[in-house]
Amino acid sequence: MKNKVFLFMLVLVLGILAACGTAEKETSTGSAGSETDSTSDTTTEEAKVLRVGTSADYAPFEYVDTKVSEDIIGFDIDLANLIAERLGYELEFTNSDFNSLIPGLQADKYDFVISGMTPTEERDKVVDFSIPYYETEQYMVSLKESNIATMDDLKGKVVGAQVSSIQLDLAEEFGAEHGFTVESRDLIPQLIQEMKNGRLDGAVIENIVSENYLSQNDDLAAFPIEVEEPDFKAAVFQEGSTLKAEFDKVIQELIDEGKVEELKKKWFVVE
Repeated sequence: MKNKVFLFMLVLVLGILAACGTAEKETSTGSAGSETDSTSDTTTEEAKVLRVGTSADYAPFEYVDTKVSEDIIGFDIDLANLIAERLGYELEFTNSDFNSLIPGLQADKYDFVISGMTPTEERDKVVDFSIPYYETEQYMVSLKESNIATMDDLKGKVVGAQVSSIQLDLAEEFGAEHGFTVESRDLIPQLIQEMKNGRLDGAVIENIVSENYLSQNDDLAAFPIEVEEPDFKAAVFQEGSTLKAEFDKVIQELIDEGKVEELKKKWFVVE
């Protein structure tokens, strides 16, 4: 009798252990499957996130309205989001100094840059540009009280421009021709403040950006600078990036559909 009970108990215990093992195996398999699916989803999701470099001191193209939020907003930001939406990407913006954007792109810190940047021969040696999405002009901005109306009025004075910008190149070119000194600053607001503080007599700033400052500062004046070649804005990519072809196609579509013009009307209205 004892042997029968013992055998019965042994069979019962083995059955329980087997059941537990099966259950554990099934749970483990399910968990592994979930982890695999999760990893796959994460990988897919990560592949769709593009890292974007910008310099958010350039209203209305890219800036932060601290009265409203800490988000980067502007024409370029809306345009980038429209492009990304059509291509199925999500964007992650990073605010950096303008002169660090191309080095950051080369160091694979960003997948692309959009920051009111103009293609130049020098830049084109190290990065790729999209087709142009906006044509721009340049202004010489100064204090009204200085009565600066022409380049000749700047002889012997000091003119500022943003570091690593085409405006800096332009200022240096005209400085050599008209006899004024050129200094650079990291940010556009610094140029405005330096004029108000008397350390700069003028600053070369893009027209639509200038007009926004003129509308908010009654003590500022400006005149357009004549250049031989028009300036354009474009998105910037690592050399050989496949994103260029994708972006070119969508940018042209947005231009043809009038979407870029809608963004201009939204962002380039100076109040």
